[in-house]
Amino acid sequence: MHDSIAVSEAGRMLTFTFDQILAYHGGGFPGGVVHGLKAMQAGFPLLFDTPPERREILVLTAFSGPGGRDALEMVTRAVTDGRFTIDKTIGGKDVISQPPGPYVFRFSYRGRTAEAAIRPGHVREEFVALGAKKDKSPEELARLEELKSEMAGRLLPLPASEIYTAGLI
Repeated sequence: MHDSIAVSEAGRMLTFTFDQILAYHGGGFPGGVVHGLKAMQAGFPLLFDTPPERREILVLTAFSGPGGRDALEMVTRAVTDGRFTIDKTIGGKDVISQPPGPYVFRFSYRGRTAEAAIRPGHVREEFVALGAKKDKSPEELARLEELKSEMAGRLLPLPASEIYTAGLI
């Protein structure tokens, strides 16, 4: 299933769907929610064969967007528990000119670390340029919202391996 991820809480299996994570997030950054979900789907299987204990996963990422942060928090509780770190130096300056830009996620669990980095072509140049623009017009704000939804709709049905490369580091 491309829209969910499972973890364990004190031995009890928990499955989170994109729709549940998006509701928790509040809906403002659906593309970021998808990126958080897909990065976990890409990286987690390298660290364990069964759903991991969510409160043992450490997260290090260059991605500072609220959608990705909320996806990671809901699934791992890493923000609340102090196991979430943003470090811009592990990524490139931006995803278009220096891939993977901020779309780098490292997950550590029981002595192993997996890194998921976005593959080129999944973040559109228009999205990056408009997102970085200061003083957006109402039309530009509306277009940015369209692009956020478009990205989520385009990426959610894809397997995580088509969006992110992942390996142990």
